[in-house]
Amino acid sequence: MISDAKKRVLERFAEGRRRYKLMEFRDAQACFAEALKIDPSDGPSQVYFSRCAHYVENPPPDDWDGVFVMTSK
Repeated sequence: MISDAKKRVLERFAEGRRRYKLMEFRDAQACFAEALKIDPSDGPSQVYFSRCAHYVENPPPDDWDGVFVMTSK
């Protein structure tokens, strides 16, 4: 059984992914931040939080296909 806390993390993550795909990076980042307040160790939320921070500073092109391209290790 999934705990209520994990359900809330999954809900916030799903909303964050939806907004991420729409290129609403500030709103997406806020969703991932809420998920991380509930579970700071949630790896997927950590990754997308960082990606959103990158895209807020360096927006992708208008024809962006949703793929994150790593430029360094």
